[in-house]
Amino acid sequence: MALTKVRGSGLDSSQEGAITFNEGSADVDFRVESNGNTHALFVDAGNDKVGVGTSSPDGALHVKGISDHGRIVLEAGGTSGSDNNMFMQFHNGGGTEIAQIEIGEGASNEGQITFKTGGTTTAMTIDKDGNLLIGKTSTSSTVSGIHIGTEKLTATRSGGSCAAFVRTGSDGSVVDIQNDSSTVGSISVSGSSTAYNTSSDHRLKENIVTDWDATTRLKQLKPSRFNFIADADTTVDGFLAHEVSSIIPEAVTGEKDAVDADGNPEYQGIDQSKLVPLLTKALQEAISEIDTLKEKVTALENA
Repeated sequence: MALTKVRGSGLDSSQEGAITFNEGSADVDFRVESNGNTHALFVDAGNDKVGVGTSSPDGALHVKGISDHGRIVLEAGGTSGSDNNMFMQFHNGGGTEIAQIEIGEGASNEGQITFKTGGTTTAMTIDKDGNLLIGKTSTSSTVSGIHIGTEKLTATRSGGSCAAFVRTGSDGSVVDIQNDSSTVGSISVSGSSTAYNTSSDHRLKENIVTDWDATTRLKQLKPSRFNFIADADTTVDGFLAHEVSSIIPEAVTGEKDAVDADGNPEYQGIDQSKLVPLLTKALQEAISEIDTLKEKVTALENA
């Protein structure tokens, strides 16, 4: 079939398009601009392919953009916010839906992207606030699944581990902990153990003093036995954070009786490993005193 040229009202010859029906291959070619040289839509009948902006489609649908004209726009049929969600479905060779992408258009979920498998099971969601939900549809920390928010990541599971950090082929760090861009700690593994590391290199320190009184400070600590309100049946040994803060401030985070803007408690925490240097120094002082007493006892026995 011969080339058919089409020119709309008010257009000159340089702006006319063309539609070509190829009798030999049954291809259909819609062209626009520059005397019909730009392929707007091309149907490759021999290979069951459709090209937009190209006459050589590489897939069932091939869109080739020019500048910002490569955008694909899917617009809901109703008015904005009227729950006219948009869908893209994927079917197997037998016509059964195996996956689906749904774009929310309602007032409460506009812009939300939902990925479903099997046509009905929600596998992953990106909600309108930018939360990524995997295996769950709620940001609640009591619902199993992974929630990657704009400020933190939460993994919830009713049984078993919530996360696994695996290093293969060698010993070393599995987690690096950073403050801005500086590494201040890490969790590292070997074939048989795990180490929880904090910065301690001598090149990071100054004003180092080894002669100080640990025993006096140690006597100020008040070890206690108690149970947590949430676990009334379990009694443990420990400390009250605010009682430690004035003695070993680096071991305690938060302020006593602090609350947030809504009046909710902001609880203090304690890193009991920070007590080890004080305990070690106090033990050394005690051993030194014991050695001195032993020498005096020996001297008296030999007198």
